Amino acid sequence: MQAAANPHHERRWLILAVLSLAQLMVVLDATIVNIALPSAQADLGFGDDQRQWIITAYALSFGSLLLLGGRISDMFGRKWTFVTGLIGFAVASAIGGAAPSFEVLVGARALQGVFGALLAPAALSLLTTTFTEPSERGKAFGVFGAIAGSGAAVGLLLGGILTEYLDWRWCLYVNLIFAAVAVFGALSLIHNQRSGTHTALDIPGTLTASGGLFALVYGFSNAEQTSWTDPLTLGMFAAAIVLIGAFVAIERRVEHPLLPLRVVLDRNRGGSYLAVSMSAIAIFAVFLFLTYFLQQNLGMSPVTSGLAFLPMVAGIVISSTTANVKLLARVGARPLVPTGMTLGALGMLYLTGLSTDSSYATDILPALLLMGFGFGLIFAPSIATATLGVDPADAGVASAMVNTSQQVGGSIGTALLSTLAVSATDAFMAGAPQTPQLMAEAAVHGYTTAFYWSAGIFALGAIAAALLLRAKGSRAQPVGEPVLAH
Repeated sequence: MQAAANPHHERRWLILAVLSLAQLMVVLDATIVNIALPSAQADLGFGDDQRQWIITAYALSFGSLLLLGGRISDMFGRKWTFVTGLIGFAVASAIGGAAPSFEVLVGARALQGVFGALLAPAALSLLTTTFTEPSERGKAFGVFGAIAGSGAAVGLLLGGILTEYLDWRWCLYVNLIFAAVAVFGALSLIHNQRSGTHTALDIPGTLTASGGLFALVYGFSNAEQTSWTDPLTLGMFAAAIVLIGAFVAIERRVEHPLLPLRVVLDRNRGGSYLAVSMSAIAIFAVFLFLTYFLQQNLGMSPVTSGLAFLPMVAGIVISSTTANVKLLARVGARPLVPTGMTLGALGMLYLTGLSTDSSYATDILPALLLMGFGFGLIFAPSIATATLGVDPADAGVASAMVNTSQQVGGSIGTALLSTLAVSATDAFMAGAPQTPQLMAEAAVHGYTTAFYWSAGIFALGAIAAALLLRAKGSRAQPVGEPVLAH
């Protein structure tokens, strides 16, 4: 599609601002509520064993419905899917902010996830179809990738500010401001585009995909709360395997598949999805365990601990825009993404040196800078590559796969790294008198264990990305799949 035929061409940079604002709202919502949990718990009176459902309800609905949301945007039009997602997300946020009870708050978080699953893929597919010039595409995806990589850290900072100076409910109410601006911009700037190719929804594929993703995310969430051998955990994992296997079989035969296999079997696209997923698994350790360390060991307030992540955010912004504007078109994603993974691994290894008497400037800041530059090299090129050359009729579902990879990866990281950290902490304290000093040392040992594992995941991701992503200029294509336009 040439610029002249693109109805968004002349207003493309304003559209980028609208889409970026919506993406920021969705990404930061995964962490902004974390900071507010203690205050919400004190206000609504729910127990520690219920607290995880505030996070899990959002992850379950969001992660399991993303593919459906992506296909809906292709079928019914990206503008109206985007606007519907924004309005629904705002309404759900208002319900959660005014929640009089734990049950209402959990329901509102689940509803946020439903509308987020409409909103997120529609935003990315609009970006894909709006920026078609290679030079401008790099800039646009650099900005979008920076938000995807740093939104969680921004959520921690904003959540700390709102909780400390206003009220925990404003961590939800603030979405009304984001959504109102984005809806106004979307109605003013965006033309509706829909695919005429797919006229029927793949119902069997929708049911098996959504059910499989739900079972997978729930299995990891339950493993974190109980154990990896808990019957419900094992049952969910078994159901996920069966349902996802059935989904693949259905997609190979159905006339109008929910997820055309050509989308994921392209090496560049598949490698990009894998890179996003593995990074999301490993990155969880930074935001969760480092936040604990900053507040519990260094005594920082929620606001100060949020500010402590800003150097990493700056690194993400600089590296993501540089990678996509100056480097991606010249060298391709293959050298950039593995380099970013390697920097992520080095940053995690640096954090394994933390102790109870560590300081921010010497023991944390260098790692944050390393990881910030690394994350920018991972997310921006991966997102751009995952949507490059995709058929416009598949733009929504290809975009949904980016969000699905990030969401499922984050759920895996939550369960896996939390379990490993808790096990390491318990082993450290086993048989010893539980003095305050020992408990502090045990907690730090748990964090550093998670950092070691995250470093290993990044290292594996670097190898996988180097093997899967094609060298620039390569036209290798999966057997039996048509060559996609690039």
